Amino acid sequence: MTDPNVPGKPEDAPETPSVPEVPEAPVAAEPTYAEAPPAPPAPPAAPAVDFGAASASVPPAQPAPAYGAPAEAPAYGAPQPAKTNVLAIVSLVASLVGFFTGIGFLVGIVCGHISLSQIKKNGEQGRGMAIAGLIIGYIGIVISIILTIVFIAIFASLAAVSTSYTY
Repeated sequence: MTDPNVPGKPEDAPETPSVPEVPEAPVAAEPTYAEAPPAPPAPPAAPAVDFGAASASVPPAQPAPAYGAPAEAPAYGAPQPAKTNVLAIVSLVASLVGFFTGIGFLVGIVCGHISLSQIKKNGEQGRGMAIAGLIIGYIGIVISIILTIVFIAIFASLAAVSTSYTY
């Protein structure tokens, strides 16, 4: 059916046979690459600096902080990093080394008491290590004293019983 309103071929014109369309063979597509993002805009040029008369109005630069001093103070209310007292660590380590060497208990006790004092004043971390160093140090001293008394008693009793001295 044909629409009379659409201009087309006349009714009496012979119809031409249509040629079937042949699909084209697929062509290998070239690989597509993601486009690089546009380059960021260049920073604005720094204004020219006149070192003449204008330098008199510039305040002097602040000196660098002293060796070992913090570079800048943290903001008010910012959390402070927890600092552990060094003597508390020394106390614990010296007391533990005392069990293997027999020496070190006294160092652990002395460093433990000093570190507890410093922790109370400065509010540093390490109170548990200091107390552990003290406890281990005192236990080690007590064990050392007991073992010394036992060895002296054993050797004294062996010396008293032995009658095989020949002169």
